[in-house]
Amino acid sequence: MSREFFGTDGIRGPVGVHPMTAEFALRLASAVARVLAPDGGTVAIGKDTRLSGYMFESALEAGFVAAGMDALLLGPIPTPGIAYLTRELNADLGVVISASHNPYHDNGIKFFDKNGGKLSDDLESEIEAKLVDAAITRDSRNLGRATRVDTAGERYKAFCISTIPSSLNLEGLKIVVDCSHGAGYKVGPRTLSELGAEIIPIGCSPNGRNINDGCGSNHPELLKLTVQGVGADVGIAFDGDGDRLIMVDENGGVVDGDQILYVLARARQASNTLTGPVVGTLMSNLGLEQALGSLGIGFERAKVGDRYVLELLRKTGGQLGGEASGHIICLDKTTTGDALICALEMLCVMKESGQSLAELTRGFERYPQILINVNTASRVDLDGSKEIQNALTDIENRLGERGRVVLRASGTEPVVRVMVEGNDHNEVVALAEELAEVVRQTA
Repeated sequence: MSREFFGTDGIRGPVGVHPMTAEFALRLASAVARVLAPDGGTVAIGKDTRLSGYMFESALEAGFVAAGMDALLLGPIPTPGIAYLTRELNADLGVVISASHNPYHDNGIKFFDKNGGKLSDDLESEIEAKLVDAAITRDSRNLGRATRVDTAGERYKAFCISTIPSSLNLEGLKIVVDCSHGAGYKVGPRTLSELGAEIIPIGCSPNGRNINDGCGSNHPELLKLTVQGVGADVGIAFDGDGDRLIMVDENGGVVDGDQILYVLARARQASNTLTGPVVGTLMSNLGLEQALGSLGIGFERAKVGDRYVLELLRKTGGQLGGEASGHIICLDKTTTGDALICALEMLCVMKESGQSLAELTRGFERYPQILINVNTASRVDLDGSKEIQNALTDIENRLGERGRVVLRASGTEPVVRVMVEGNDHNEVVALAEELAEVVRQTA
């Protein structure tokens, strides 16, 4: 079955434009309840700090309660926290109201199963098939009830702290933490402070409209300036829903997800705790593959999207994977990308090794890689375009074995991503611009 609404990470789009309306959210909740909990059950609902989150929370609550499910309202909490609390609270499913790193005028809805994992493509298709039906309302005695969970943040904080050795703390570290005015604005600083670090918080004053606005993992410029300005040991940045991590070293150098994977894999190898291959994606830098290979560490590439990284980790028996964007999955600790848990492990590596973040990343040599996002009026059929395919083949032939080309349509927005990677920066830039222009002219 095809999927009209679900992309690579749930349903997402501009608020007020179908499908991101209150009416659709209510019908969606009803459809999900009929597919995943036809006999009733419990759903945990969390959100980030967008103004529209209140509206979607109310609509989803109404749809689930009317369908006979009890709703646990978690309030603003990171996406991985919702995955954890779905398991911890014995809920039948979890719901995240967030558009992740997108600006505030977008929002999204995604789901976790009772184990805290993403839904399969087949289940999402089954849910979409139910959307043609009207939302159901059971009789009064069979309605669900809604309850606010005031302890959600504290429960998630305690879980995050439990993932590092009890003998370790962060005393002596001066850390700038940028929470992107998003879901982690309370739990992030509180967790790091409780572990003994000196904290300089930025991006921790959400007003409903400033999420991801010039801050967070997508915009680390302010973090770089602050780290250098206050003489911090390290900076960490989350995205709006707290599942992406980007770091800044003591010199102001940005450390992305590929470099984080390298540091964690090498540290785990040294402590004999690395299991299976490291899993990246088609967009992972070739330098990561080569750096891990030099250490004798296996590396596999999945399709873009943390759900596909997770699938390949489970298939290969690996426990560590992620994307350059900062989605890092530590499968031995949690079921989804978790910026706070990943940051804690990175900070522990710094403490245990006595090395700075800049020192820990020195063995990673990045290949020049250019990514161009081409905005399109609608989704583009890349495979069906003869002009685009001819240009792609031509550029791949000219690049040969000296690099890679990845051309893909975003699963969450009308954007085509053009990535070219190779050993010559000028050539990579020229080829990426050439291919992007063909996409612009054709789309």
